[in-house]
Amino acid sequence: MKYPDFFDKIEPIIVYDDLCKFLGVNEDGVLDFSYADIVKSAGHSCATVAGAYLMAQKGLKALYQDELPERGNIKVELQKAPREENTGVVASVISNITGSTSDFGFGGIPTGKYNRRDLLFFEADIEHDLCLTRLDTNEKVYVDYKPQKVVNPMAILKSAIKPDATQEDIKSFPHRFQKMVETVFENANEVIEITK
Repeated sequence: MKYPDFFDKIEPIIVYDDLCKFLGVNEDGVLDFSYADIVKSAGHSCATVAGAYLMAQKGLKALYQDELPERGNIKVELQKAPREENTGVVASVISNITGSTSDFGFGGIPTGKYNRRDLLFFEADIEHDLCLTRLDTNEKVYVDYKPQKVVNPMAILKSAIKPDATQEDIKSFPHRFQKMVETVFENANEVIEITK
């Protein structure tokens, strides 16, 4: 897959998943998610996918500090409903990384271990975009994503779909759109806010 060069500059998200080790996927249970991996599962790269990736990345770092986040052992709460704005996209990205699902996903082995259901919640009673909770310690972090501080995705999109869009507007759109995504990553510390 040929993708923009900046994808390779984005720090991967590394987690530990004991289920992977148990099932023999790999020997150490360590998984790394690149932004390109997430783009493949999402089907596209945009400010929402980039923001969800950064929320997971920075939220998990704040929650686990120097430890590897434990995939499948994280409660995910989102403030908005699944169809409100792009919350469903955000949930899909974060579910992919954390393993947390609502009523879908792996139900665990017969002993009950490795269940991934009932760990993802919408319309949570929180004052932030996202809350991540460690199930082993009950520690929480709250995460907000504010892309409007640095980009205006809708303005770029409208420039290519407006009735009077020129051929140059349309031709340059993919490059300009991904440049916008790159800008989000370049300003990650500004667009992501962590509260403990």
